[in-house]
Amino acid sequence: MKISWRFWIFVIFIWGVSTFLDRIWWIKFSGIPSWDQADYLNSALDHGRALGLLPGGKWKGVAALLDLSPKIPPLASLVNGTVMALMGDRPSEAAWSLSIWHGLLLFGIASWGMRLSGVIVASLAVVFVALAPAFLDLRSDFLLEMPLSAMTTLAISCLGWWWHPKTGGRWLQAFCAAFFSLSALLVKQSALLVLLPSVCWVVWVGLHRSQKTRYQTLAAFGFVLMGLFPWLHHNWITTIGGTNRAVFESAAREGDPSLWTFANWLWYPRILLDQLGPVILIGGLSGLCLLLLARLFSSQRLIKQSLLTDDLDEWHWLIITFAAGWLLTSISPNKGDRYITPLLPLLILLLARGFWQWWIWWVSSKPLASRRYIAPVLFAGLFIALPAPLTSYKNRIAHRHQGPVEDLVRVAGGGEPNNPPTTLIVVPSTPDLNQHNVSYYGRLSGGTLVGRQLGSSQGDVAPVLAHAKWVVLAEGDQGSVRDSAELLDQAVRKSKLFLEIRRFSRPKGGSYSLWRRRENTLSSETFAERFPSLAVGLSGGLKGLEPIFNEVEVNHMLDGHFLYRDVVREKALNRLERSHIDEEAHWTLALLSVVANRPKEAAKHFAVLEALSKDNPWPSIYRCVVTLADWNPWEAAAVANRAKKIYSNDLLIGMSDLSSLLAGSVWRFPAAQKSIPASIRMVEQSLSSPEK
Repeated sequence: MKISWRFWIFVIFIWGVSTFLDRIWWIKFSGIPSWDQADYLNSALDHGRALGLLPGGKWKGVAALLDLSPKIPPLASLVNGTVMALMGDRPSEAAWSLSIWHGLLLFGIASWGMRLSGVIVASLAVVFVALAPAFLDLRSDFLLEMPLSAMTTLAISCLGWWWHPKTGGRWLQAFCAAFFSLSALLVKQSALLVLLPSVCWVVWVGLHRSQKTRYQTLAAFGFVLMGLFPWLHHNWITTIGGTNRAVFESAAREGDPSLWTFANWLWYPRILLDQLGPVILIGGLSGLCLLLLARLFSSQRLIKQSLLTDDLDEWHWLIITFAAGWLLTSISPNKGDRYITPLLPLLILLLARGFWQWWIWWVSSKPLASRRYIAPVLFAGLFIALPAPLTSYKNRIAHRHQGPVEDLVRVAGGGEPNNPPTTLIVVPSTPDLNQHNVSYYGRLSGGTLVGRQLGSSQGDVAPVLAHAKWVVLAEGDQGSVRDSAELLDQAVRKSKLFLEIRRFSRPKGGSYSLWRRRENTLSSETFAERFPSLAVGLSGGLKGLEPIFNEVEVNHMLDGHFLYRDVVREKALNRLERSHIDEEAHWTLALLSVVANRPKEAAKHFAVLEALSKDNPWPSIYRCVVTLADWNPWEAAAVANRAKKIYSNDLLIGMSDLSSLLAGSVWRFPAAQKSIPASIRMVEQSLSSPEK
């Protein structure tokens, strides 16, 4: 048997042992999924249903599939949802997907380590990845950082394989680099922090090395853009908003250190000991120092022996891309233990090389030593490194979340496929009970109950009292909620509109209570009945937008299944059958299209309203906006240019210049410098304050 086959059997063995231990964890010790974990489980459920693979779902087209990933790309959820369809949708069953991602990470580390220094360094790196507490945590927590780490490692490895001055420049390498780079970006946008320096370097080299690599670079770049386009085109507005909240607003809210402080630059180095364990980190760093000393002071024989199996080009690629990725991650305002994990596989490869240097030093100082000692030394190192992962498991068991969420959801009718669609309003927000894990448990096995969070504003009280059917309250700790949640809590308890069904005790004291609306106490007017009049309010301009979208936002919480949309659409289409010039019906369908993220449909209705409302500039303005949102600046420019000749409106003039610039009319830049600020001032004045 060739050594390469023995090596890959060893990699499979490490993956198998890791997976076996992970399964014990998930079956025996896993707890209630918290906010993020339940959110990603929900996303996997959504995508599995949208593919028609899980109970309660069916294929509704690409647009409906893309609706499910408004802020984070869909690849991980598509894979995880498919695994759910095969293994089951409970947390321990869904976690099989983490084993798959872990296997891909080990494969990426193993193949890259082989190219860097051969079998021994690759084997050490594989073992270190399996033992590192950071990756143990990610294998026992349903998050996106495990798939992200796997895909970024494969992407950077393949980019370096393609870039290699001696062995690179082949079409297969270009395709692999493009495929895994695209895959990493479709797992999570933060892959850019790790990939951007590598991609820029490779693109520059590829465009200047030869005609062949130039074609490969252009083809690979086009492949990545085509793969990103459908999701980014469909969700770019919510992606930008979500990224802003996740990166900048979250950093400010959590008090993360400023870029210009030592605390910022020491944030990630100070947690490495916990993430990798002392044996891996200290042993690897000391070995790298030994390698540096060997190159500076030792004999030429030891230097040659130290570098005998090293591919220096590969090592230069790894070190530079690791340093650049670390720099960008440190510059990012939002700090968190998970955010550095995509770079840990690269660091582990360096540390594995450091461990190998200790072996080289020992062999050179012990003439009788031979390769037969390698296996015992490796197993000894493995034994010494075990306390760190065992401590990680122990800490995770001690801090797992326990609670009655599953029982509570079952009493409310969740987890049953034949029950009518139900929305459960969740006022508290704790790790063991929140809107995300309520939705998750409510939709297991084809169930139709979803949880929605209200109470962040005093304005939530009246809609809940008028329209909510099921509410969860907390006795004791309310979790991470605003003071206004207490107002909603007391309003529900004192209103006599709701009946307390049951209380559920919490492990750490207090309880959760489930409340159901009493019969015949619902508000007489439904949101579906109010929607057409709200839509007509769009004709009044910007002042009508705030009340419309405030009410839409609240009612999307009260009606988590958006059941009102079918009712409203059917009534509007019936009106159009009687009269195709019914303005209320067109305003209604236009607003429905906007809130459902269907800009093409919205533009069609705004175009009709342009013709029907010749004295009103707002249909033209809205049509221009949704057309720009659909990445069609040419049509938007045509609409705005026609309309500004009819209406004297600063906003139309600004839209005309902006859309013309985006369409390529660069000569409009001087005019845009004046008109765009003027249109912004008009918007601010119409909304009374810039914050709105």
